[in-house]
Amino acid sequence: MNYLFHPEAEVEFIEAIEYYEEKESGLGYDFAVEVYLTIERTVSFPKAWPVIEEDIRRSLVRRFPYGILYSEEKEGIYIVAIMHLHRDPEYWKHRI
Repeated sequence: MNYLFHPEAEVEFIEAIEYYEEKESGLGYDFAVEVYLTIERTVSFPKAWPVIEEDIRRSLVRRFPYGILYSEEKEGIYIVAIMHLHRDPEYWKHRI
């Protein structure tokens, strides 16, 4: 099974990597690794995570206050947001 980012989700992922890298050298890389590991787990076990809205599920990223919001599609996992958990929880809804 594959995965695909919503364009805005990809932008927020890159911005989060840059933010953490500015905070501390190497931290952006660590963040990216944790996100990709979470995506890998999500692709392997798409139904393991709770539904938070309609058909959107959220898997949590280890070490960082982020969740990956996704839907399971025929083609694979569609990532609608790489969401900071302290952000407005509804900011991403226009993407579905």
